[in-house]
This record gives sequence, C-alpha cells and structure tokens, in this order.
Amino acid sequence: MWMFLLIGCTSDGLFDGLNLFTVEEDIEFGEQLRDEIAANPDDFPILDESSYPEAYDHIYRIRDSILNSSEVTHADTFAWETYIIHDDDVLNAFCAPGGFIYVYTGLINYLEYEDELAGVMGHEIAHADRRHSTQQLTQIYGLSMMMEVILGTNTSSAAEIAAGLVNLSFSRDHETDADEYSVRYLCETEYAADGAAGFFAKLLEEEGISIPEFISTHPSSDDRVEEIANWAEVLGCSVEYNPESDYEAVLSSLP
Repeated sequence: MWMFLLIGCTSDGLFDGLNLFTVEEDIEFGEQLRDEIAANPDDFPILDESSYPEAYDHIYRIRDSILNSSEVTHADTFAWETYIIHDDDVLNAFCAPGGFIYVYTGLINYLEYEDELAGVMGHEIAHADRRHSTQQLTQIYGLSMMMEVILGTNTSSAAEIAAGLVNLSFSRDHETDADEYSVRYLCETEYAADGAAGFFAKLLEEEGISIPEFISTHPSSDDRVEEIANWAEVLGCSVEYNPESDYEAVLSSLP
C-alpha cells in the first residue's frame, strides 16, 4: 500500500514569509533533525553508503548537478548531506533546514526517468534553499516560542520542533515557489526543467492510485503539471529528457 507523504501544505497564515532564524540556525536545526533520524532506524532505515556506493553515487551526481545551478543561493553554505531511506512503500523525499536531503526508495522506484527524480529533488532542495521550513515553523509555533528557541531559553521545544520537521507541511505559496525554483534549478542542467511535473503526471495517469489532496489549500496535481510547464516555457528552458541518463542503472543500484 503506497503512502503519500510528498509535498504537503497548510493554509497560508499571518506569519507566512517571516523568518526569525539566521542561516546558521537553519543549519543547526538541520543537524539536530539529522541526528534524530539517524538514531531512529526503525522509522528511518537509511541505506549504508558503504554497502550501496553506486546508489549514493547516482544520488550525489543528481544533487550536484542541481547545486551547480547559479540559482541555488546557499549552494556553498548549507551542508547538502544526502541520504537514501529504504522503504519501498513510501513515495517521499524531504529536505531539512540547512540542506539535509532524504529520498525514499519507494519514490525512486516509482519514477521512470532520472529527470523526474531530479525535478523532485530540486523541489525539496528549494524548500531548504528558500528557507521555507523555518518560515513555516514561525507560523506554526508563533513568535514567542520561536524567539525562546532562537535565544536558547527553551531547549525542550527546540528538540520537539526538530523532530516534527520530518512531517512539516508547507503553505500553498511555499509549494508553488518550490515548484518554480525546481524549474529554475534544472534549467541550467542536462535535465528537463519540468522534470517535477512528471511525478504529478504519473499520479494522474496511474490507475488505482488516488491523487493525494492533503488539505483544501493543496495545489492539485493537474494544476501543478500545467504551472511547472508554464514556468519552463516562460524561462525558455529545455523540456527534453536527458538522453544520456540511464535510470535503469539507478534502479539496479538499490536493494
């Protein structure tokens, strides 16, 4: 049974766009989340890189192609550590503040082209690079608590917030922004700039799988396919899938 966790969102709120965190604090929060994930292998069975070097080589290659885009503001500032989570039933990828990227094997196996995986990774990288996560935290937890966390006077809430980042939901504006910047990032790569649209298009065409509509403000998949394609056209980006990529090699590198 497929679990759909990818790219959720909440209704826009008063503090949407306001970020009390510094870039350095983004990184610190991401490190805290990374450590909590590593300490919980039952829920997050991360593939060992030494056992699956080829799988990680493929993921790093895709990541680095995206990070080489001149559009990635924090390409040289954030960590951009990348991990593969071995769970074939989950269609998900997420990126914590400070650039800690997680991709589920379920998502990799579900997709058909490397361009689509690059598009989804570009979307998640955008959430970190555009600093959506810590903006959303300010909206959810409010100014008072966030100030306490930033000033170091509320360490228990800091740990709670870090743990909750895994399932953090984003606003509609954040989702639209991440879709746009996925296109901008991929525009300078060898991948089709609208690669992320392939994921949504596949969901629309797949029989027996319902399109996830997490809450009422979530942009529908068909709208996102159209909007991503429009951004690629407006920016003059190629939408031709990379003929040199061998996605079967990516798939065969997984357990």
